Amino acid sequence: MCGIAGLFNISGKPADEKCLRSMSEVLTHRGPDDSGFFIEDEIGLAHRRLSIIDLSKEGRQPMTNEDDSLWLIFNGEIYNYPDIKTELTSLGHIFKSETDSEVIIHSYEEWGPDCLSKFNGMWAFAIWDGNKKELFCARDRLGIKPFYYAIKDDNFIFASEIKALRCYQGVGKEPNEKQLINFLKWGLSDHTNETMFDGIFQLPAGHYMQIRAGCQPEAFCYWHTEKSNEIISDHKTDTEDSKQLLELLKDSVKIHLRSDVPTGTCLSGGLDSSTITALINRLLKENCPGAPKQKTFSAVFEEKKFDESEYVKIVTDFLKVDAYYTRPNPEDLWEDLGHLIYSNDEPFMQLTLYSQYCVMRDLSKQVKVVLDGQGADEIFAGYLAYIYCHISSLLHGKHFLTAASESLGVLRRHSGFLFYAVRQYFVRKQRRDLIKGFEEPLVRYQGNLNESLMTDLTSTNLPYLLHWEDRVSMAFSVEARVPFLDYRVVNFANSLPADKKIRKGVTKFIFRKSIKDLVPESIRCRMDKKGFSTPEEVWMQGSLKDHILEVLGSESFSSRKYWDSKMVTADYNDFIAGKKQYSSEIWRIVCTELWLRIFFP
Repeated sequence: MCGIAGLFNISGKPADEKCLRSMSEVLTHRGPDDSGFFIEDEIGLAHRRLSIIDLSKEGRQPMTNEDDSLWLIFNGEIYNYPDIKTELTSLGHIFKSETDSEVIIHSYEEWGPDCLSKFNGMWAFAIWDGNKKELFCARDRLGIKPFYYAIKDDNFIFASEIKALRCYQGVGKEPNEKQLINFLKWGLSDHTNETMFDGIFQLPAGHYMQIRAGCQPEAFCYWHTEKSNEIISDHKTDTEDSKQLLELLKDSVKIHLRSDVPTGTCLSGGLDSSTITALINRLLKENCPGAPKQKTFSAVFEEKKFDESEYVKIVTDFLKVDAYYTRPNPEDLWEDLGHLIYSNDEPFMQLTLYSQYCVMRDLSKQVKVVLDGQGADEIFAGYLAYIYCHISSLLHGKHFLTAASESLGVLRRHSGFLFYAVRQYFVRKQRRDLIKGFEEPLVRYQGNLNESLMTDLTSTNLPYLLHWEDRVSMAFSVEARVPFLDYRVVNFANSLPADKKIRKGVTKFIFRKSIKDLVPESIRCRMDKKGFSTPEEVWMQGSLKDHILEVLGSESFSSRKYWDSKMVTADYNDFIAGKKQYSSEIWRIVCTELWLRIFFP
């Protein structure tokens, strides 16, 4: 895991070395172990190294091949690199290191852009081909690792984080107002290749680019996952499907554990992170008897409504792991907020991110790699809102009895959430009127269940969650890995009919079935999803009140054209007084104001 940056002057003029070195400096937190540069005529590449596999000097980047015709900078991990290395060795390739980075170089030599289909992992990398005078850039299938770029003065400029691109004069100096309004009204972020900085873009997940002298960059899609349009299935295959899923998950976790440095696990007490933790324990017992206990890291709170420590303890006692706890609090939050927003590059939707931030900060003192449960909700239908899509498609398909059964299951298991969701719908609709400007309607929870899941997987949900995952981990030089997003697991989940994911109101049906006896039943049957939540509503009404009022009363806030400042302040005061319900739109407005102060003073 590292930070990458580069400049390619398409017109053939020398690369700006001073700018490149500034970009590298900005990315130090992503790679504090080492740094390297390759600068030759029109190309400049910079790398910040976080040493994970092959800690020797042979793993330094930029890395080259035998004749120095190819130069690589790489951020991420190729988990199946030993298998690919074996294949390449049989084809005559000679290796100098034990890194996955060198496997990428030789794979590109052998297969060109088709090498991407060989890789199982997360990546954002660039390869300079000196013979062709061509830059090849690629991002992993699901966009786990970031790749940002801008084009200015005939320069193609790219980096792991937006803030590095802003080292180039004139790049990202104004907000992208369309994206900003979409964020404020709908919470949309990372749903397109545009960012909230004007003129800065991201390479879409599952795409690569080839940039040549005299040509405009063009992106090509190399991967997409097929979805099943089946709604009703033959339940006789449930046992077989659950066994196959468990084997896929087990192998994914196994290869995600490949590391030459200490690893840990984020444990929220929910279904996904508990499963990862349990699978690691099983693998350690099977393959590494006598190995040190697994280390888990969790966030806990004084407010019982939001505290997960009861469930975390059930898991840690059951698995007998070493458990470490972080206690985020509102007093520290306001002190940390500047660094958190700066690290994230863009404003964020909920204070949930602060819990993750605190966990990553604390675990960085003990481990360098952490496994997390991100992605399971978007492939197995973990959010309760998906139930609406499922029942709707059942009715459209005239499966009335099944629709009735699902509706009864929802009422029996989730009636509290339904009433809350209805109230929130009207509260949020009203708060969107506080925002001025262009409005792009939110297209979410449309079509059948698998279509809705695909939308969340590729645009409206998972991309911004992965953005958070990358930034808060790398802010503390930690590599975060997400085994549920192994493309084999994703492909398998997407091939399943809808009722393998939701059945009689039970979300993640086949996933829950696959982990029976792996995790405690009280965890396997949980449906009150929280994750690393925070008591956002309590804090915003209490401990953070004075800070929020100070922001809302500031001259800069009242001068913004994105909201009606008087109406926002009145709305917040009504919430404080208990006259209105809370919704995250309040925080989004405050966070955006603070973000504007940091990046556009």
